[in-house]
Amino acid sequence: MNRPKFYVYLPIVFSLLLIIGIFIGSTFHVNKKDGNIAADGTGGSSKIDEILKFVTEQYVDTIKPNKLVDKTIISMLQNLDPHSAYITADELAETNAPLQGNFEGIGVEFNIVKDTVCVVAVIPGGPSEKVGVQAGDKVVLVDGKKVAGIKIKNKDVMAKLKGKGGTKVKVSMMRRGKPQLIEFTITRGTIPIYSIDAAYMVNAKTGYIKVARFAESTYKEYMTAFKKLQGEGMQQLIVDLRGNGGGYLNTAVSLADEFLSKDKEIVYTLGRARPRKDYKATAAGDFENGKLIVLIDDGSASASEILSGALQDNDRATIVGRRSFGKGLVQEQSEFTDGSAIRLTIARYYTPTGRCIQKSYAKGLDAYYEEEYKRYSSGELENADSMKVSDSLKFKTPAGKIVYGGGGITPDVFVPIDTTGNTHYLGEVLYSGLLNEFSFDYADKNRTKLNAYKTPQNFSKSFEVSDALLNDFIEFAAKNKIKRNDKQIKTSSQIIKNELKALIARAIWNNEGYYPIIQQEDNVLKKAIELMK
Repeated sequence: MNRPKFYVYLPIVFSLLLIIGIFIGSTFHVNKKDGNIAADGTGGSSKIDEILKFVTEQYVDTIKPNKLVDKTIISMLQNLDPHSAYITADELAETNAPLQGNFEGIGVEFNIVKDTVCVVAVIPGGPSEKVGVQAGDKVVLVDGKKVAGIKIKNKDVMAKLKGKGGTKVKVSMMRRGKPQLIEFTITRGTIPIYSIDAAYMVNAKTGYIKVARFAESTYKEYMTAFKKLQGEGMQQLIVDLRGNGGGYLNTAVSLADEFLSKDKEIVYTLGRARPRKDYKATAAGDFENGKLIVLIDDGSASASEILSGALQDNDRATIVGRRSFGKGLVQEQSEFTDGSAIRLTIARYYTPTGRCIQKSYAKGLDAYYEEEYKRYSSGELENADSMKVSDSLKFKTPAGKIVYGGGGITPDVFVPIDTTGNTHYLGEVLYSGLLNEFSFDYADKNRTKLNAYKTPQNFSKSFEVSDALLNDFIEFAAKNKIKRNDKQIKTSSQIIKNELKALIARAIWNNEGYYPIIQQEDNVLKKAIELMK
């Protein structure tokens, strides 16, 4: 989506999203399957062993040796490159879950609204749906303990509801129109984490698929979405990789294979201790000839850059948006016997023309991530002429198009960040969470009326956020310490109305309702649709 629409919070957004997204995305790796690493060191006389022993025995305060070892390893890997990392045993399962495509729990999406855990959506086929939990239900008790009105946090809710498959949890919920609490005993199970956020027809001939990550299940999800759109008359396709921090190499290769003809180079990897390995397209592929556009931005990294780079270098797709992040390092994961793991950079990847698009990390970790803020402050997000590319890293595609290495994928068609309607007031309401809270509450109170639209398409065409409803939100925001500013509200009113409409749709139809509405204000997608003509 064309985000953010406001300047004041951009530096914070970039820092948080990139550190989280790129850490998850850095799991683009080759999983080591030939056993674990021994937890015990064999070089007892080594300098590190001697220092650890000395500190443990002589340090002024009592310390835990295991924690000291963890911190030592973390520091050591951080000084190698930004994407080599140590993961503790406690963190490993949570880190792997988005890429493995599932976790264990009860199968609901929730928001905390007015200090109450509210079910936003029930995952189809999951444990909660099977026992009758519905969107709009409010969680009051979990295993007999109160969770409403106690200032509970998201992580605490997750801790109570997630758990090993086959275990049971008793949940008492309040439902609108029911005088008493409804009690459910839910058997936890495996819950899918989907990596295709949206798939719909933007017009009679053009399909749109948004890929959030490159997980184990992504290719299968993509093919399901592709076949659905093909059945609806799709002849040309837009693939959205904006904000996609990466994932598995093999998943990116499989997706690229869908668009490239046999023996076309997709990517190759090469490291000091690892010989060159080439990945090429096979004879398979359901969309090797139709018109294709790929959307990228500064949050597109790793596997996203493999896919977009392969399609750009083979003159197969038009790349639209803003320069991608610039991560061209390959990690291999190896696990210790205590359940922790390291992800060590063992190679670089190169696009078909020979580009390594890894940006420099010579000045350290802080400077590496601050480079993203420098793009913003230099004006690169607004003006393509501000983009810094090196002629020494210039490459040419088979059709003669110039492409660049050394810092991300440069789009064929640049679309500046959309600042229309930006105000300080807009930034405040977007980052307060109040839009979500107000929209969910409105949808919950009017669920019967909204369900009468039957489909998100009917809702999108017929429902309008009135000035009265907008004013209700503004008064709600004022009660929650966001001062009314009529001049700024007038400037931002269309964006706020669109956000409200999309979030109301999400409360009823999930992402199927959300994306087609929110993207009506998306200039990058609008440009792609225009180019399709």
